Amino acid sequence: MEKKFKLWLEFEEVDPNNWDIENEFCNIQVDLDDGRHYGLNVWTYKFLQTAVDEDKKTGQNLHGLYQKPPDLFVKELTRDCIQQTIEDLLKIDDLDKILNPSIYDNKCDK
Repeated sequence: MEKKFKLWLEFEEVDPNNWDIENEFCNIQVDLDDGRHYGLNVWTYKFLQTAVDEDKKTGQNLHGLYQKPPDLFVKELTRDCIQQTIEDLLKIDDLDKILNPSIYDNKCDK
């Protein structure tokens, strides 16, 4: 059974015409029809290298020796790419079971 969800994408709200879809990061929210809410930090593949390069310049994370990863990597920051990704992940299992459990906002359940 396919799970229905609503998707909020930061890049559509903040500055939709000034976003590098292949080299950027953003926050997204996934709201399932059953009331569960997820908040994810999403990076593109290319942004990982950008983050490392920036850390080499600034000295952060031991000059790029490591990165604290996002919740999800995608090819590009577009609604289509992210929609397909979330649909596919939900076919596998609940997002908090296949991604970092901290993405699930269980405060809404109390």
